[in-house]
Amino acid sequence: MESAEHINQDQPADWKNKVSNHAQIGGIETSILDNGAGRGTRIAWINTGAGLRFKVVIDRAMDIAEAFYNQHSLAWLSHGGITYPQPFSDKGIDWLRTFGGGLLTTCGLTHVGGPESDKFGDRGLHGLISNSPAEIVSIIQPDVRAGKLEMSITGIIRETKPFGPSLELRRTISATLGQPGLRIHDEVTNKGNTPSPHMLLYHFNFGWPLADDGTDILWRGKWHPRHGEENARIFKEGNNFKKCPAPLDDHLGSGEEVALIDIEADIFGDSVCGLYNAKIGLAVGLKFKKEQLPWMANWQHWGKGEYVTGLEPSTHPLSGQAKAREDKTLIFIAPEETKVYDLELNVMTEKEAIDEFVLNVNVA
Repeated sequence: MESAEHINQDQPADWKNKVSNHAQIGGIETSILDNGAGRGTRIAWINTGAGLRFKVVIDRAMDIAEAFYNQHSLAWLSHGGITYPQPFSDKGIDWLRTFGGGLLTTCGLTHVGGPESDKFGDRGLHGLISNSPAEIVSIIQPDVRAGKLEMSITGIIRETKPFGPSLELRRTISATLGQPGLRIHDEVTNKGNTPSPHMLLYHFNFGWPLADDGTDILWRGKWHPRHGEENARIFKEGNNFKKCPAPLDDHLGSGEEVALIDIEADIFGDSVCGLYNAKIGLAVGLKFKKEQLPWMANWQHWGKGEYVTGLEPSTHPLSGQAKAREDKTLIFIAPEETKVYDLELNVMTEKEAIDEFVLNVNVA
């Protein structure tokens, strides 16, 4: 999934006499939004120097909002966009009020799925973590004069309360100067003194022009409609649900469909999915470990003015904590235990790289 377009890393000496400041090529720049619903929210722009640039929302679990490759937007943004974190928007479907879309919204850390209530408590849609600010512990800039092209930002995000659960997410988002890709390394640690339930979902949201009429949606694995075959209109055997359609009238308002996928992995244990728009010659590949994230959801919402598809690797099939307890699939993290997750996103424009990527994902 690597693009052939990159800076020659074998000749860092060529840069020494030509570049005095890494920002001339790329790097990380932090800032604070000063207007609108996101006023006061800390952000970091990461520019890879190879066409890919994206906005990390530090105050929203270090999620990723806008993302661009050259002139093309990759991500879908909701009408509201970035909002200031609202840590108590955890009732019912209040989460939707703060859902800005973006390239990535993190869901969890103890619940993923619809709102529910049982003897273990009340849980709102998709959990708390995306409304939690990060404590930044490091920002590492590239050093082009020394030939060090790696850059990263690391922060700690906490989902905690007295008596537990007390989970800590240590997130590092990194990139290499001259390469159009990004990496996410997450470590979830139980800082409490009792076992904690754990669920996690990476809600990647792709929009126009990457997602457009005829764009290929690439994944493979056994699947079923989230709400049953009898209620499915898109995810039905015989339908071409791996091509983005034109906007659909029946997706006005809350119209949508979701497929739950037991995603396949290659011989290295990697699961791969993505999108390819042949009209603009652009593909995006997402890679993650099947052992870490065995499930994926494909969300399709083709509303007019709300045109988006989501590829969502996860620990569970959107079951929610109650169902996962019932079927004994709920993950528990012991005190001081850590769960690790690694994901990689790459942009491809070279035909050879795209053809290989599409072939690998489509091979049964």
